[in-house]
Amino acid sequence: MTTTNDNLEATGDSKLTQSMTGFSRAIVTTDCVSVTIEMRSVNNRYLDVLVRCPEVLRSQESHWRQKIAKQITRGKVDVSIRTDLSEQSASLSLDQGRLKELQTVLGQLSERFPDAPPPDQLALLMAPGVISSETTHESEWIEAGAAALERALSGLVASREEEGGKLQNLILSRCEAFKHYLADFRAALPDLQQANRQRLLDRIQKLSVEPDAKRLEEELVYNAQKTDVDEELDRLDAHLVAIEVAIESNQPCGRRLDFLMQELNREANTLASKSASLLTTQTAVEFKVLIEQMREQIQNIE
Repeated sequence: MTTTNDNLEATGDSKLTQSMTGFSRAIVTTDCVSVTIEMRSVNNRYLDVLVRCPEVLRSQESHWRQKIAKQITRGKVDVSIRTDLSEQSASLSLDQGRLKELQTVLGQLSERFPDAPPPDQLALLMAPGVISSETTHESEWIEAGAAALERALSGLVASREEEGGKLQNLILSRCEAFKHYLADFRAALPDLQQANRQRLLDRIQKLSVEPDAKRLEEELVYNAQKTDVDEELDRLDAHLVAIEVAIESNQPCGRRLDFLMQELNREANTLASKSASLLTTQTAVEFKVLIEQMREQIQNIE
């Protein structure tokens, strides 16, 4: 049995992060049959497997769907199967029973029409059913088809994992950029809070009135609480850690990552709504840009 595969096979037993986009092609050839399988996958919310195969392999469709579902959990997978006979697959032979029947009929015709010329050998061979071909047994098709599917599926998974590795690196790099912005903002936060407090005091001083000290302190505390973003920053930290854990778990994580993007975006919006400085607004904008970039990549992760 000869096999060829247009993709690298997956190595190891661990399940790496997979993209939902991939392609693989495998050909299995025996002395009698040849089976070619092409597999393509694209984005889809759930797993959707479409199998197009000839009638001789129709009995295996359900089993092969289950096999695919064990290794792929999301994406639209298009499986195209083509079968061919090899040159040695069918040999011609005479159907002795049919030939004997034909001989009997020709004898009867000769008795009734003695002057009619007898048919030549070529005419006898062209009579329906005289020549038969030895057909390939169904088990040979199934065996070759199973081998081809195994290699095509392995190649598809490898293709999806290769693309998934690239997406994983892009997402993690943006998580690192997110952390740097977050660290810089945390470092600047005490100065921002002090500047906000001083700005309010300067405004009151310009009014040329003598405020009640206790009432003034209460307002300053209230304003500080209203613009406090420590909880948002802590939650952003937690979500970034959750993203890294999900990606490095070697399990399908697309839906979880999509949910975490929603949470990151919610915290970035809250941060922007509490903005009391230009730096806070700029940082929230940078967060939202990174979130959108990650979201675009995550849409393609299984």
